[in-house]
Amino acid sequence: MLTAKNRVGYLEGGLSALVNAALFGVKLYVGTAAGSVAMVADAWHTLSDTLTSVVVVFGFWISSRPRDEEHPFGHGRAERIAGIVIGTLLAVVGARFLMEASRQIRMHHVAVYPTVSIVVFAIATVLKEGLAQFSIRMGRRTNSPSLVADGWHHRSDAIASGSIVAGALLGGSVWWLDGVLGVGVALLILYVAFDIVRDAATSLLGERPSSETVAEIERLATAIATPESIGRIHHIHMHRYGDHVELTLHARAPGATSLARAHSLASTLENRIRDELGYEATIHMETGEVADG
Repeated sequence: MLTAKNRVGYLEGGLSALVNAALFGVKLYVGTAAGSVAMVADAWHTLSDTLTSVVVVFGFWISSRPRDEEHPFGHGRAERIAGIVIGTLLAVVGARFLMEASRQIRMHHVAVYPTVSIVVFAIATVLKEGLAQFSIRMGRRTNSPSLVADGWHHRSDAIASGSIVAGALLGGSVWWLDGVLGVGVALLILYVAFDIVRDAATSLLGERPSSETVAEIERLATAIATPESIGRIHHIHMHRYGDHVELTLHARAPGATSLARAHSLASTLENRIRDELGYEATIHMETGEVADG
C-alpha cells in the first residue's frame, strides 16, 4: 500500500532527479564553453545530487517491500548500501576535479565567463535553494531523514553555484579565482562524499542509542507503577533497518518477582516502546540478585 510518506518521497525524489539532470546538462555545456573548471566541477556536483535523489526514490521503494524469509527485518538497509556506492563514486569525481583545479592554478589559466554562463548559474542557485527548502520541509513533516539529507545536498549545490556566480563577476580582475573556486567546489564534493559514506557506514555497523532515546525508555519503564515494577535499564542495543528499528535491552525486576510476572512486565514495556517510540523491542528481564552482565 502506498503511504502518504512514500508519495512525498517519490514526488521529491522524482522532481529533484529531473531538475538536477537538466541543470547538469546545461551547466556542463556552458562551463565547458567558458573553460571554467569550477563550473564543470559544479556540474558534476549537480549530477551527484541527481544520483542521490534516485537513491531516495529507490530507498522509499525498497523499504516499502514486506519482510520475507530471507530478510526478516525488512529491506531498509539497501538504501544505506547504495549510499556507500554513490559516496565512493562521488569521492572519485571530487579528487579528479581537485587535481584539475590545482593544475589550472599552476598554469595560470584564465577563464572567460560568457554572460549566458553567469545567468545559467544564477538561475541554478535559485532553483536548487527552492528544492532544498521543499525537501527539508517535507522531510521534517514526514520524519524522513533521507529527504532532509537530500535537501542539504541541494543547498550545498546552491551555495557552490552562487559562489561561482560571484567569482565570475570578479574573475576578470583576479586571474586565479576560477582555479581557487574549483578547489573549493572539489573540496565540497569530497566533504559531501565523506558525509554520505560515514552516515551509511555508521548505520550499517551499528550505533549507540542517543541519550534522549535512553531517557525515553527509562521514562516508559518507570511509568509502569506496580508492586513489582521494572528497575534499572541497561545493555541497550539498537539496530536500524531503514524505518524499522530493533531494540534489545536488559531490565531489572525485584528478586521476588515470579517468572510469569517478569514476562508480563517485559511485554508491557515492549508494547509501550512500540506504541510511543516505534521500535520493536526485545527485553531480557533480570531479578535483583542477578549481577549486571
